[in-house]
Amino acid sequence: MSDQNLEIIVGEGTCGKAAGSLAVLEAFKNLAPTAKIRSVGCVGMCHQEVIAEIIDGAKKSFMYGKLAPKNIQQILDFHRGSGALPTALLLSSTDSPQLEGGLYLKRQTRIALRNVGMLDPTSIDEYIARGGYEAISKIIKSKMAAEKVIEEVKISGMRGRGGAGFPTHMKWTFARGAEGKKKYLICNGDEGDPGAFMDRSLLEGDPHSVLEGMLIAAYAIGASDGYAYIRAEYPLAVKNFGIAIEAAKARGFLGSKILGSNFSFNLKIKQGAGAFVCGEETALIASIEGQRGMPRIRPPFPAIKGLFESPTIINNVETLANLPWILAKGGSEYAKYGTEESRGTKVFALAGAIKKGGLVEVPMGMKIREVLEEIGGGSHDGSKLKAVQLGGPSGGCVPEALFDTPIGYATINATGAIMGSGGMIVMNEKTCMVDLARYFLEFTQLESCGKCTFCRIGTLRMKELLTKICDGEGTMEDLGKLEDLAEKIKTSSLCGLGQTAPNPVLTTLKYFKEEYIEHIKDRKCRAGVCKKLITHEIMSDKCTACSICKKACPVGAISGTPKQLGSFVIDKKVCINCGMCLEVCRTDAIRVF
Repeated sequence: MSDQNLEIIVGEGTCGKAAGSLAVLEAFKNLAPTAKIRSVGCVGMCHQEVIAEIIDGAKKSFMYGKLAPKNIQQILDFHRGSGALPTALLLSSTDSPQLEGGLYLKRQTRIALRNVGMLDPTSIDEYIARGGYEAISKIIKSKMAAEKVIEEVKISGMRGRGGAGFPTHMKWTFARGAEGKKKYLICNGDEGDPGAFMDRSLLEGDPHSVLEGMLIAAYAIGASDGYAYIRAEYPLAVKNFGIAIEAAKARGFLGSKILGSNFSFNLKIKQGAGAFVCGEETALIASIEGQRGMPRIRPPFPAIKGLFESPTIINNVETLANLPWILAKGGSEYAKYGTEESRGTKVFALAGAIKKGGLVEVPMGMKIREVLEEIGGGSHDGSKLKAVQLGGPSGGCVPEALFDTPIGYATINATGAIMGSGGMIVMNEKTCMVDLARYFLEFTQLESCGKCTFCRIGTLRMKELLTKICDGEGTMEDLGKLEDLAEKIKTSSLCGLGQTAPNPVLTTLKYFKEEYIEHIKDRKCRAGVCKKLITHEIMSDKCTACSICKKACPVGAISGTPKQLGSFVIDKKVCINCGMCLEVCRTDAIRVF
């Protein structure tokens, strides 16, 4: 088959580039210069990067994963008819949809992610070819009343996907009716949760859907100006969204008198400096205004008095990406997915001890277990899953016993966790829940803006108590102090960061209290994580005397003669329990107890 009949599509999201997609793309260009080659965003299977899809002359699709430049010739030979199908690299195909890649996508309902991994994010033509800008064009050309747009969103049941889950239509109604000569719309792309990358993927892989969502929201509330607040740590997202803005302006979708109407909307990108607290609405507004990102007292709420003291609506990236689909197909179509209380779909980022890490979009109401085990593949090492942290550092740990909980705002809240923006950090038996709580408390304590005493000082004291317990120096009274501090911080903090910061501690105390007690009474860490409570030892019956552990030890605590069985030992007085020996040992000869 001629290369001219081949279409080669390479995943060029941040995860793909980190895995080496630029070299793979270059190999395709060198070995198949006459083929149609294009780049797309991440399709969500981050665990399989680098990913490439080939569509042949018969319009059959073949998706390959874990590619390197050395694999490209073999793949091209097959598609040229002179080699065997590289089945070890094949994720799915038109003839074999039951393979891993096909099943991973089949279990999902992709609305927000409908275009990600399917189109070149820098091409407005590809977006239009997939129905892009149809929704805003229909609204403008039919002179649809703003109230009708808001009604469609109300019918859809869409709630803000940024964390709080406030009904989108209600927020818009407040701003629509607010007095003010000028109104603003802000896209919140300040995604700061560890392990979360939903917004990044959308901004990188389908920026025009977010932009069109902003146009719809601006039309509904009567906003004439807007900002896309995107983390500076997301350079590809900033770049692609900037390209989308310029392309939309050139086609008449953005700027003055859009599509010949009286509707005008101008948009700028504001790069965030990486402060987690700026994910909170009023802190984000302060940052755009050039002030330090610190929350303000509410009321008044931003919808009444926000940016530059004007009515302002802030919607997050995922919320906005859903809007073109809702307005094109109707709110009732969107409402068919999910549950009575939580309509539609939700994007989750799977990270941690999960086999198939990446992005998934599923209908509300699906059980946590289905997402983690049936789509995510369970634990990466085959061990039993222990818990999942939902809602980021301000969320909570849901134990495996509650994995049959349906995904929804109320149902997740009932566990002590929150939906948040959609991060799922997965833990197995190798995770120490006390250390995990300490890690998240350390994060929120560092990210506190310092405005509230209980948030600034209270989280520090909680972190100190958790460190004390992890070091085997805690007392049972410390558990009561943790709970007391947690309640005071929740009720005395001004914004959501402080109000939810204690959640990881409260949920781990609720579901994994026995681990806290073990650390205190037995001076034991069952997961073998807390350095001051563990010991490393070389088991002579398994050691092959290869000396790799000795070379890896950073403090010279291991002695022994290469190839002399039984000679390798660890000096416990010198050992710092860093775990390097355990990490490099090839024969499971290192015991941790």
